[in-house]
Amino acid sequence: MKAMVLAAGLGTRLRPLTNDRPKALVEVGGRTLLEITLRRLASFGIRDVIVNVHHFADLVVDYLRKNHNFGLRLEISREDDSLLDTGGGLKKAAWFFLQDGPQSDQPFLLHNVDVISTIDLRRMLQFHREHKALATLAVQKRKTSRQLLFDEQSQLCGRQTCDNAPELVRPVRQTTALAFSGIHWISPQLLSLISEEGVFSIVTTYLRLASEGQKVLAFQADEYYWRDLGKPENIVQVAADLKSGELATL
Repeated sequence: MKAMVLAAGLGTRLRPLTNDRPKALVEVGGRTLLEITLRRLASFGIRDVIVNVHHFADLVVDYLRKNHNFGLRLEISREDDSLLDTGGGLKKAAWFFLQDGPQSDQPFLLHNVDVISTIDLRRMLQFHREHKALATLAVQKRKTSRQLLFDEQSQLCGRQTCDNAPELVRPVRQTTALAFSGIHWISPQLLSLISEEGVFSIVTTYLRLASEGQKVLAFQADEYYWRDLGKPENIVQVAADLKSGELATL
């Protein structure tokens, strides 16, 4: 199985921790965010990974080399000129997932480097396959400034920001607002459907495809631990959770 780790962000919310390193190399509990992510992917049988880099890119490359890529077959996708956001970054790295031919039906994982969770990736993949989804997004019921909207069949139908009115991409009778976790299984067929160019969020693509009738589904992950590590105080909290044994599986 293959995966992409999104690690190119500037990590501005993590300053001063990112004054001299990328957020992927910020440590929590004595391990970098990148190591935690890669080892977790490996524990689920993922062996081929591509990592996108931008901020302090050479530090990431050197770090991986010194650690023998943590035993993985690993590629680097450089975004030297500018950050491409999640959608643009995936589009640039699409070649990695098409090496087995355009007819490959093996889903791949997209995972933010700055989230930590105990979400069962195998169970999520099984859900993705059973429902023949184009993309499956791990979501939770929690407060966030940006919510995705799903219909009664758990299919993406819009989004909502803060207190603004819902933005629906297709008519539905009822919606549920859920927070995206930055973890998604994607069928490779999606890559040929990305028409957006340049810098763009993959959520923009998901919403367009949902408006066209494509199946972009919610995987409810409320029972699992999840933290965004984009702020220093969250790093401190996760370190405490690791020490207490709450995250013993990582």
